[in-house]
Amino acid sequence: MTRAASTRTVVDVIVEDPRWRRALPGLAPLARGAVRRALAAGARERGWQLRDAGVSLVFADDDFVAGLNARWRRRRGATNVLSFPARDAPPDTPPDMVAGAGAMPIVLGDVVLAYQTTRREAAAMRRPFADHVRHLIVHGVLHLLGHDHRRDGEAAAMEAIEIAVLAQLGVANPYGNRHAERTRR
Repeated sequence: MTRAASTRTVVDVIVEDPRWRRALPGLAPLARGAVRRALAAGARERGWQLRDAGVSLVFADDDFVAGLNARWRRRRGATNVLSFPARDAPPDTPPDMVAGAGAMPIVLGDVVLAYQTTRREAAAMRRPFADHVRHLIVHGVLHLLGHDHRRDGEAAAMEAIEIAVLAQLGVANPYGNRHAERTRR
């Protein structure tokens, strides 16, 4: 009898700004859970079998993210989340996820969140901070898998995955009626 290979997801949580830990004492488990669910759903949507994957999450402040945004995107100011895929491949190209036993995980990339922007957005939307953080992590991880939202069709597909993953995590649909309107177009 053959035994199914187990999935090993390594999630490095790096906290650059201590406000994250004060605001969310359970930050690491919250983040790891969101990453694992997003990886599973995002890979499944593409028809990939995801095994032995690694993601780094960096919880920073607006200045840190603004610096990254200026350097890598040529945009001024902070944004809520940035994703940096570790590979440069077309979005439909699966990462090589069939690693041998004991092999190092395939590093998918880094997701960086900005504290002040994320906090401000959660307050403006009247959403629990933890829920908004989960949403941004899921969103960022989907980008690492090649999902995007530049066109309406892509956006609707990506939002549908986000909504499903967030529901698994007990988080309400962050898009409300906007997602339903977009999918009807």
